[in-house]
Amino acid sequence: MPVNKQAIGKTYDPVVYAVGREKIKEYARAVGETNPLHLDVDAAREAGYADVVAPPMFAVVYSAPAVGPPIFDPEIELNFAMMVHGSQEFQWGPVVVAGDEITTTASVKDISEADGRGYYVFESISINQRGEQVCRGTWTNIVRGV
Repeated sequence: MPVNKQAIGKTYDPVVYAVGREKIKEYARAVGETNPLHLDVDAAREAGYADVVAPPMFAVVYSAPAVGPPIFDPEIELNFAMMVHGSQEFQWGPVVVAGDEITTTASVKDISEADGRGYYVFESISINQRGEQVCRGTWTNIVRGV
């Protein structure tokens, strides 16, 4: 069955994530991060930050909830039984710290077909409360047997 390209360019409602200090610390410990900027408020403040700093890949925590709706959008017709994770790419801006409020908007960047596989590319743009782009993510899912 050929891929449905009609949703290319579709943008979804933004999702807001309030970044919590304990969430940053929990994430840092879970991934084995030992940098005190991620774990110690005093160390982060001594370094000039308002609070603990989120490790870069914390971007998945605040941006993934916005990427869910496009992946599950029936208009896209993604065959989950045949889907595999293809890739994720991130471009970071200013660091995210506890207390930030991140608004992420996701869109369908591309849908294509090659070699019997469908390629579904989603983009997320995450903006902090100051209007700064803190992260742009590209999320690619591959569906076998299209």
